[in-house]
Amino acid sequence: MKVTFLGTGTSQGVPVIACECKVCQSDDMRDCRLRSSICIDTNGLRVIVDCGPDFRQQMLREKIRSIDAILVTHGHKDHLGGLDDVRAFNFINHRPTDVFASREVQRIIKMEFSYAFEKDPYPGVPEIVLHRLISRPFIIQGLKVIPIRALHYNNNKFVFGFRIHDFTYITDAVNITEKEKKKIRGSRILVLNALRKQKHYSHFNLEEAIALMNEIKPEQGYLTHVSHQMGTHKEVSRELPEFVKLAYDGLSITF
Repeated sequence: MKVTFLGTGTSQGVPVIACECKVCQSDDMRDCRLRSSICIDTNGLRVIVDCGPDFRQQMLREKIRSIDAILVTHGHKDHLGGLDDVRAFNFINHRPTDVFASREVQRIIKMEFSYAFEKDPYPGVPEIVLHRLISRPFIIQGLKVIPIRALHYNNNKFVFGFRIHDFTYITDAVNITEKEKKKIRGSRILVLNALRKQKHYSHFNLEEAIALMNEIKPEQGYLTHVSHQMGTHKEVSRELPEFVKLAYDGLSITF
């Protein structure tokens, strides 16, 4: 199984437009972060988690020529704004794209990409097949996916993380119940969001993400959805436990 970090940044990406902070001005490519997304390759199947505004750039950079499914964590623009660009895969692979999303996220997709769902659509619009995502495990072409529900602000705002085999990916979370943590335990690789060092109302900060890493105790942990307020990759890496690393765009892990 191979996981590639397509993007590891927040909704604004890094560098942030017009920002002159040391992170945004850094010449270390690990401090350049597109919107958060990953690519999972396993047993000939390729699954993308989230397709934000940088989706096209990410696909070109990694030379990805086909995908089998997209999992959408939640309905914010930085996680689904690039959905229109599946048109290229429709054309090359001669098939629609399977997109797995909650009922609320499907409503947002149908609203923001309404032209793709018209009765008599304009030729060339993205071809999307929506599949409803709920809390129960589901199968994509033989691959078992376990959804993990996490809070993203309050009880009315939640996101889905995903566990596939011994790999768990959760982004944009601020709290995870004990019931959902049971689904994570035993993961060899755990990816969590860590927005910044200061407390935030809708995302784990660095301290909270590390605390959860220490609780779950994966063999290896990675932090993603990192803002320019966190600090440089070089500086933050020195502060992390030995088994936790700051992910960066283009990083691939195989296990």
